[in-house]
This record gives sequence, C-alpha cells and structure tokens, in this order.
Amino acid sequence: METTNSITKPMKSYVNTGNKDTRSGFGAGLTELGLKNENVVALCADLTGSLKMDAFKANHPERFYQVGVAEANMIGIAAGMTIGGKIPFTGTFANFSTGRVYDQIRQSIAYSHKNVKICASHAGITLGEDGATHQILEDIGLMKMLPGMTVINTCDYNQTKAATIAIAEHKGPVYLRFGRPKVANFTDENQRFEIGKAVKLQDGNDVTIIATGHLVWEALEAAKALNETGVSAEVINIHTIKPLDAEAILQSVSKTRCVVTAEEHNYFGGLGESVSRVLAMNDPCPQEFVATNDTFGESGTPAQLMEKYGLNSEAIVEKAKRVINRK
Repeated sequence: METTNSITKPMKSYVNTGNKDTRSGFGAGLTELGLKNENVVALCADLTGSLKMDAFKANHPERFYQVGVAEANMIGIAAGMTIGGKIPFTGTFANFSTGRVYDQIRQSIAYSHKNVKICASHAGITLGEDGATHQILEDIGLMKMLPGMTVINTCDYNQTKAATIAIAEHKGPVYLRFGRPKVANFTDENQRFEIGKAVKLQDGNDVTIIATGHLVWEALEAAKALNETGVSAEVINIHTIKPLDAEAILQSVSKTRCVVTAEEHNYFGGLGESVSRVLAMNDPCPQEFVATNDTFGESGTPAQLMEKYGLNSEAIVEKAKRVINRK
C-alpha cells in the first residue's frame, strides 16, 4: 500500500461529551423553535414520545396535532397548512415518513414545493430489534430523487438540534433524517448549521473519507487507526446529501486521489452514488463504499447489526487500504 507521505500530520482531537440519541437533538431543536417562531407547528403520527416531541406539545398544545396512525393524512394536512404561512414539522419513523407516504410527498409537497419539514427518526438498521419491516435503508434515495427536496442526515445530538433550527429558515421541503440509538456527541454545541455545506473534520493526504449520519464518528475512529499505520486520512462530514457540496469533495480528492464513502443506507441511491456522480462528471478517481449491499435488515442490537453489515470503523479502515492500493 503506497501513501503520499511518510509522516502523518498531527490529528485534530474530537471529544465525545457523552452518548446521546439524535432524536433527542430533534426534540430539543423543535422545543427551541416553538419559543422563537409562532408559525412553527408540529404534527405526529402517534409517536410523540419516540420522536421527543413531548415538550413542544406541552408548551404549545394549540400548535401540536396528533394525527394518529394516519401518515398519509399527516402529509396532506401539513401541505395544506403551508398555504396559511405555517411551517409544519411532521414526525414519525423514517420508514413511515417516506416509504409509506411517498405518493403524498411527491404530489402534495415536492410537486408544489410546499414548505414542509419531514422529520424522520429510527432510520437505518440501528433501529435494532424492531427488525427489517421498520428499518428503512432506501429513504435517502427515495427523497433525494424528488425535485427540490433538501435531504439532511445528521451525525450527533448537537448537529441534529442545530439542523432542526436551521431548516425552519429554509424555504422549501426538507427531509431531516436521524436515529434512535445513543451515539457519540462530539460536534460543537453552539455550531452554526449551514445547509449544503460540508464540514472537514480532519486534514489528510492519502485518502478521503466522506461520511454521513452515524458513520461520521466511525470515520473519525477509522482515521485515528489509519494514522497509527502511517496513513493520512481526510475526513469530511456530509450532513447535507442534497444539495451536495461538490466543491468540498473535489478539493479533497485533488489531494488524495481516492475516496471511501460511508453511510447507514443501501449502496444504491445513497451518499456514495451522489459522490460517484460528482467524481464521474468532474474528476474520476477510485472509490470504495461502506454501506449495506442491496439487502434488508434484521433484528438485533444496533451494535450487532452495524458489525454484521460492515458499518463501522474497521470496515472503513479496510476499504481505505483497498482504495489506496487502487490509485
């Protein structure tokens, strides 16, 4: 395995301030929005506790709508509310937020560019024991293909809270994806979330690791392990999959000449394919993918499933070594 430098750079240190679930970041952001913006309304499909929408409901009962197990109706109601100037935040599991109501999202929200924020918890296989019927691994692909839809997949509690607040100011439909398990919380508590702007977490020369969601912390752990073997990895947090920060990707690969993408999603339709399109159109170079391989999930703990499906730092290290050898 050849590398471009024999001495790796000192690595920036990131501290996990304590594992927290990203859905609680959404709840905290929504609670803050309720106090700031009286046009923000919240709708939930019988999962108020799971989506951490309790505080918003308690503080603003007149702006909270419990729709029940009627996700399609929820999307239609939210679309209608935007006509009166409201900013609806809908909440349910990612599988029900996308797959179950795709027609309603396409026709009632995306087609007419309604200002609805579709907020989806329990995404990916880290939903865990609920199994394949509830673990959606196709949602990013479904949503990014809708014209005008912004797609955001946050990495920790702090970033999810910041993103929740930021999307209220964005005009147009947004899909905000987050999760159930407690994961490392390491980004700045007071960060400014910029839609469509990637965040470079580590500088490197040998390989670019582009990660999203729960895989961002794993990418940092992988970079640390690679650094110990003399490999300098650049790590980029892509929290916004659409619009994609092509400039950040191309700047990085102009140095490293190879890429690993990492996501808790299917190979098909996810972040990796979006990065491939940028490379193919501008600056082709070798790429390896860390993602699920055209499969449904299964029941198990989040840790067990992430290991089984190769969605961890060890898999990123392996793919990084492989892609460097392809340069």
